[in-house]
Amino acid sequence: MKLIYGGCLAALLGLGSASVTLAQPVKAGAGTYFLQPKAGDKPPPTAQRRTDALLKQAAPTNQWYSSLMFSDQPEVIYAQPLTILATAAGLEVALARKEVVPTERRDVEIHYPHRDPLRISPVAFEPGPARLAKATDWAIDIDQSRGADQMLVTVAHGSPYASFRISRGDVRVQLPAAAQRLASGSDPRVLALRVKDQPYALFGPTGVRWEQVSPTEWIGHLPEGKGYLAAAALPDEQAQTLQLFTRHAYAFVEDTRVTWHYEAATSQVETTFKATTRSMEGPDHGPLLGLYPHHWFKNSTVEGRLGPAFESVRGPIQLLPTTEFKTRTAYSGFVPYWPAVAAETPRSADLRDLMKTDQRNARRMMLEIGNGAYWQGKGLQRITQLMSVVEQQGDLAGRDQLLKLTQNRIESWFGGDSQKTYFHYDRGLGTVVAYPEEYFAVQQMNDHHFHYGYWIRAMADIALRDPAWAAKAQWGGMAELLIADIATTERSGKDFPFLRNFDPYEGHSWASGIGLGPHGNNQESSSEAVNAWAGLILWGEITGNRALRDLGVYLYSSEIEALNHYWFDLHGLVLAPEYRAKNVEVSMLFGGKYAHNTWWTDEPRQIKGINLLPLTTASGYLGRDPQYVKRNLGALPAEMALHAARGKRADPPDIWQDLFTKYLALADPQAALAGWDRWGSVELGDTRSHTLHWLLSLNEMGTPDPTVTADTALYSVFRRPDGARTYLAYNATPSPLTVRFSNGRTLTVAPNSLSTHKETQP
Repeated sequence: MKLIYGGCLAALLGLGSASVTLAQPVKAGAGTYFLQPKAGDKPPPTAQRRTDALLKQAAPTNQWYSSLMFSDQPEVIYAQPLTILATAAGLEVALARKEVVPTERRDVEIHYPHRDPLRISPVAFEPGPARLAKATDWAIDIDQSRGADQMLVTVAHGSPYASFRISRGDVRVQLPAAAQRLASGSDPRVLALRVKDQPYALFGPTGVRWEQVSPTEWIGHLPEGKGYLAAAALPDEQAQTLQLFTRHAYAFVEDTRVTWHYEAATSQVETTFKATTRSMEGPDHGPLLGLYPHHWFKNSTVEGRLGPAFESVRGPIQLLPTTEFKTRTAYSGFVPYWPAVAAETPRSADLRDLMKTDQRNARRMMLEIGNGAYWQGKGLQRITQLMSVVEQQGDLAGRDQLLKLTQNRIESWFGGDSQKTYFHYDRGLGTVVAYPEEYFAVQQMNDHHFHYGYWIRAMADIALRDPAWAAKAQWGGMAELLIADIATTERSGKDFPFLRNFDPYEGHSWASGIGLGPHGNNQESSSEAVNAWAGLILWGEITGNRALRDLGVYLYSSEIEALNHYWFDLHGLVLAPEYRAKNVEVSMLFGGKYAHNTWWTDEPRQIKGINLLPLTTASGYLGRDPQYVKRNLGALPAEMALHAARGKRADPPDIWQDLFTKYLALADPQAALAGWDRWGSVELGDTRSHTLHWLLSLNEMGTPDPTVTADTALYSVFRRPDGARTYLAYNATPSPLTVRFSNGRTLTVAPNSLSTHKETQP
């Protein structure tokens, strides 16, 4: 087992190489994981649809193309704007078009299905079963070779091309309907067709001869030794568009790479996207990259350089002829906890009562529904968040009791002594899985970032109070193992795949490990993904691992930017008007569709809440647009009335009322506090104490102010209605820290502590 954050897994966990190879169980500091599942537990799936070279690496599960590795009959790959399907008859290429699909919920879903494809195959041999042959940061190679005969296809996110390499013979192009040939100028290499009102173009090598053998079939006669061509969908039939596509068609993508840099002084994340190409003939004009809205929106570095655009499930994908482009995203910051609220307020007695009740019930609240890693993780974070409230309100004895409670529970899982609750490292796939299994986290590799994100954040909260217990040589080694599963930055390693759940080009995570389904991979709870990346930031700061902290800042900021476009559509660029007529936000995002639903219920409150929870101090990003918060919540009564008209009801009727009250407080704290029902429903990742502390805190501090940043990772700024601001900063280092805010305010923060400054006037 090898690299992880640039160091070996054995070194990370304090092990000798022989221990990793031979031992079962394996020690990780004071913790233990297992190299085989215990009796009766099933291992993760195998990913055999990989070439021999890729079988030597950890499998890149949870990606937009992952289904290719797990099924004899691969699902559609949503590369966007193209859809790709590997079949026994050849590789299908299509441009997805919008379909408005009515639902039983009396709204609509927006689908971009794989329809009416071109099918491309060799003439001299039958394609073999599809295998993943290469995976770079946003491009893949699909191998459909058979024996000594090679067929290799490269596709990439955003690219309008599928690039083919065929070892011998000619190429067959089969069409879904009779096509009209379009003018292609004087270049005989180009075959341009209009098929069902959609223009496509095929770009063969010099010397190719295109022959129509039927209304729905063409043969490309390839010269000896020139077994390559590119197939592309065109956004229009303009002559200059075809010229642009011809210029870049022969630059086959060899590598794609994303790099990031967290610039603390300006609280900005600069992300660089770079593609490396190989020219199959003529000069290398570089690739034609398709930029998603989160790439090009308000990006001055690409203004005036963008070309034609495709409409897609992610909104307009605009083409840019370049090998490299950059984006800059603001990092909004957060602190581990908020300070104490005033001792004497109209609700201070309520808070004291609630803290007593919640502490008394803490053991039960730590695990109320499921028994696996998801519900246990939620329970742990639930109690560490309660612990922060109790601590800040001055009850240090109560804090210590909750601290010990969570530590004991974590030790029971990490220790490896239980037959039922434990972690297994699977060498064949390159992953850590937990038992008992929940939500197909083992069988389908689902939701690792959701599940482990709760554990990582809870471990970080504990490490703030007891760093010796959380040290790598003690229980922190197991936390680092979970981090490695979801956030390894090494590419092509044996131990874990590169950023397992995160899609660097789309800017957000995927939840399904094997990606099976007609609509591609999916992610429901964007907020739980953000929670995981917040845990990385906090753990990196506490442990002094700046590379991990910076990675967390990149993932956190990127995920938020993507969800503001593709889940919340804050800028009005993405959601179809037919969808917006019924829904304010997306709750389930797929490769080829978006919907307002959940996997387990169509009850409106849970549909809306799944992209809010867990609401912690890292959730201030949800208040970036207060008017959107009010509009989103304002849609809920009509959604619930429609749900009731279908003969359904929420159970309980006010389910997750604390969640929506906390969400409203990010826009209007006074209204939220006035409307909160102390005895109402509580989401099982939260407590009444944390909810009231949240409401009282925002009522004192104001709403999040994203216009002011700071030169440290752990900070927050709030602004009251009168314009006066509250500044928070946390120092996780052993030395005093001076924090500089972008508006000139400074705070000196003592070691391992939170500092607060409240302006008395603007």
